[in-house]
Amino acid sequence: MRIFLAGGTGFVGGHVRRALLAKGHAIRLLVHKSGSGGEPGVEEVVGDATAPQSFGGALAGCDAVVNLIGIIRQFPRRGVTFQRLHIEATRNIVSAARQAGVKRYLQMSALGASADSSSGYFRSKSAAEEEVRRSGLDYTIFRPSVIFGPKDDFINQLVGYLRSFPAMPVIGDGAYRMQPICADDVARCFAQALEKPETIGKSYDLCGPDRMSYNELLDVIGRAVGKQKVHKLNSPLALMRLVVPVMERFSFFPITSDQLTMLLQGSVCDGDWRKTFTFQPTGFEQGIRAYLKT
Repeated sequence: MRIFLAGGTGFVGGHVRRALLAKGHAIRLLVHKSGSGGEPGVEEVVGDATAPQSFGGALAGCDAVVNLIGIIRQFPRRGVTFQRLHIEATRNIVSAARQAGVKRYLQMSALGASADSSSGYFRSKSAAEEEVRRSGLDYTIFRPSVIFGPKDDFINQLVGYLRSFPAMPVIGDGAYRMQPICADDVARCFAQALEKPETIGKSYDLCGPDRMSYNELLDVIGRAVGKQKVHKLNSPLALMRLVVPVMERFSFFPITSDQLTMLLQGSVCDGDWRKTFTFQPTGFEQGIRAYLKT
C-alpha cells in the first residue's frame, strides 16, 4: 500500500513509520519542512494539517491514511491548541481523504477520550473521533494508554527527576493507576490493522500487560535505573489544585491543570484489544530496561 502518514515525525510516529515500512508499505509523510530525506520507502510532503490546501493533493494515489497528530499541552499564543491540532486537523485530513477517494483511515486517539470529560485534551480527542466516525470512511480508532519507548517524554522525564533529586514528588496519594504500553506494540497494531478487515469501524483501547499505581510505576523505574529505593514526597492534592493553575502559564512548569486531571483519572483498560491483535505485548519493566541506562 501507499500510505499518507500525518504526525509521523514524532516519538510514536517514528515507531509507526518503521512498522509500516517493515510490512512493505510505501509512505507519503506529511512534514512541516523537508528534512535530509533519503529514508527508503518514504516520500516527504511539505504541508500543514491545519491548512488543507497545503497537503490535500498529496493523498492522490494513496491506499490508506494514518493520522497520529496530537499534542499533550497547549500553547495558544503559538497557535498550538487542542482545537486546531486535534479537531480541525482531523477534519481536514478526513476531508482530504474523501476528496481523494481514499477509504481506509486509521486514527490515533487516547485512552479516556470522552465528550463528558473535565479534561480539554480528552474532550478534543473525543471530538476528533466523532469527525472520523461520521466521515463514511473505513476507519479504525486506537486509544492508547501512556506510551513508553526510547524517546518518550513521560518516562524519561521521571528518570531525570529520579537521578537529580533525593525524593520524587508525588501528587496526592499516588494510588491512581496506569497501564503503560510499548510504542512498538502500538505501532504493530496500526500496521496489522491494515491487514485485518475486521478492524474496520472499530475502536480499540490499548494498554500493556502490567497495571500499577503511580507509586508502583516509580518503584519499577527506580529498579530499572539501579536505585534500591525510591523515596517519595507526597504533595497534598488540595495544594496542587491551587498551585498548578497559577504555574502552568510558565512552559518550564512540568504539569498543567488538564494533565493533573488526566493523571488522577488513571489510564487502564481491559486488554480486549489482544483478542484481535494476538501478539504478546512487552512488559513495562522489561521494556524500559531495554533503553534506560543504569
